[in-house]
Amino acid sequence: MSRRAPWVLVLPAIAGFVFLVLPVVGLLFRAPWSTMGTRLGQPQILDALRLSIVCATLATLFCLVIGVPLAWVLARVVFPGRRLVRALVTVPLVLPPVVGGVALLLALGRNGLVGQWMYRWFGLTLPFTTTGVVVAEAFVALPFLVISVEGALRAADLRYEDAAATLGASRWTTFRRVTLPLIAPGIGAGAVLCWARALGEFGATITFAGNYPGRTQTMPLAVYLALETDPQAAIVLSLVLLAVSVVVLAGLRGRWVS
Repeated sequence: MSRRAPWVLVLPAIAGFVFLVLPVVGLLFRAPWSTMGTRLGQPQILDALRLSIVCATLATLFCLVIGVPLAWVLARVVFPGRRLVRALVTVPLVLPPVVGGVALLLALGRNGLVGQWMYRWFGLTLPFTTTGVVVAEAFVALPFLVISVEGALRAADLRYEDAAATLGASRWTTFRRVTLPLIAPGIGAGAVLCWARALGEFGATITFAGNYPGRTQTMPLAVYLALETDPQAAIVLSLVLLAVSVVVLAGLRGRWVS
């Protein structure tokens, strides 16, 4: 039976939709479409785009290596303080990015808690380097992957893993041959969200890695700098990031709806 929505709900819903869409419409309306191709070919824009894609991809790969095992432990292993660990893992989701950058400096900076030993023993320094960009992006993006994979693990049918164990498969073989294929869609969705979050990271990156063109200046940082010198270039970069966001949302729409 169809129901007519009351206007007291419809009107705020329309206002909320307009509030979210209006800035995007303004961006599209003011975009320099006639010179879009020329501006996209500028060296500084290409450098920022290349660096953003490379760093976001490396950050996502790093998150996959450490995030999938972390999600498995949180989903399948019962240990004291598991709720606290889960809460700490999700802290970067609500932590202001600039605060995350400051925390990274205090932990991994040249005089940081761990960074000082890295510098003394190996001569490694992370702040204000391209590697620092990857670290900052991984820090803020990792919770997206962990939450997605943990949810997939909790939804997976344990009977398949139990059957593999009864047939003599080791825990590693069961994880590699049974668990991973079962949760592959969750890993894929988490990796896409992780990559998109890393691509759009700003606060932790500029605080921990700085804003050096060709070395640490990613697309969000280039937008921030271009707003002061070349607003048209800032709009072009914003459109590129908007296009990436739309592609990510379109790719994950089926998973969210289901």
